[in-house]
Amino acid sequence: MVKPRQDLVTVNEDTTLSEALMLLEDFNFRALPILDASGQLFRGVVYKMHLYKHKANNGDMQQPVTSVMRNTTKFINSDATFFDLTFAIRDLPFISVLDAENHFTGIITYSHYMRLLEDSWRPNDGKTVMTLKSTGGRGNLERASKIMARYTNILSVVTLNTDHGPGRIIATIPTSVDDSTLNKITRALQRKDFEIESIESYRRPSA
Repeated sequence: MVKPRQDLVTVNEDTTLSEALMLLEDFNFRALPILDASGQLFRGVVYKMHLYKHKANNGDMQQPVTSVMRNTTKFINSDATFFDLTFAIRDLPFISVLDAENHFTGIITYSHYMRLLEDSWRPNDGKTVMTLKSTGGRGNLERASKIMARYTNILSVVTLNTDHGPGRIIATIPTSVDDSTLNKITRALQRKDFEIESIESYRRPSA
């Protein structure tokens, strides 16, 4: 999951704004990690948009990147959970990862994080995505899963709960389930008062 430091383009705290902008433009990146002189410690992030703004305001482009540094506290530890990652990476192009000694080990990009979420739906194996409305009551997920499991194995289940209104139970069903079996699953769920919000066929487009 982590893209290692040796595979990254980084800058150190003495890199000038002009040098950083050249790298960002050459590699078409939105931002770059800033490390200390040793290349071990994470200092922050330099963003292309802030460099453009600084330059447009006739700012000194020979200043070090630390003069426009952001995200100095935006990082996770290497033992962070996926839950931790979800809340840390939002609104960021990447999140820096530190080891137990607080040394910079690499980054997790937002695009890779989103790919992990997509893969959790098993799009290569899945045929149908069934979305049920749920009150979020105790046992709802278990009851729905047991009903579906009478007819098929379930490739993945995602639950979405909100503070207001019904939640959602989203199940991915494999290609082995034909339309007749799918109809049986639907009727069985409806008999137990589950509301079927949608049934969609899905397969990831070929690259």
